[in-house]
Amino acid sequence: MKRFAIALALMISASPAFAALKPGTRATDFTTQAVLAGKADTFNLNKALKNGPVVLYFYPKAFTSGCTVEAHEFSESADDFAAYGASIVGMSADNLETLKRFSVEACRNKFMVGIATKPMIKNYAVSMPMMGGTNRTTYVIAPDGKVLFAYAQLGVKGHVSGALNAVKAWHAANAKRK
Repeated sequence: MKRFAIALALMISASPAFAALKPGTRATDFTTQAVLAGKADTFNLNKALKNGPVVLYFYPKAFTSGCTVEAHEFSESADDFAAYGASIVGMSADNLETLKRFSVEACRNKFMVGIATKPMIKNYAVSMPMMGGTNRTTYVIAPDGKVLFAYAQLGVKGHVSGALNAVKAWHAANAKRK
């Protein structure tokens, strides 16, 4: 059993599924079912980008310990992201009913969570075949549709802080142009 666990850990850590899109890459537009504060809606990336950068984060499974911690961290920082003009949306392969609960309980009604479809999982290089869903990857996408920041790490640490630093840097660079 111990050898199986080690082999599984090596397969996951060496998997190309953890290869995120590179900064500068154009993000693929998508529309998906989503939830905000327990209420079903839709999310469209290009529409959201008209309002500023989008923090698009993928997580493996709602209500697991790491995913709940990450959602709490994003909710605690939601006002900071908003102050720099950025919105947050979390994506997983969970169903809509699960996301309704997760949006209230873990995301604390602060940001939208949506269903990561198979094409989206492929386009954003976030597949986690062992679990049939997504790995933990965070992107910051600029209003021009280009990836500013990509961070793929199974652990929670670094996702929120890295995304916030990228948003702050984008804001500083674009505030000078105005």
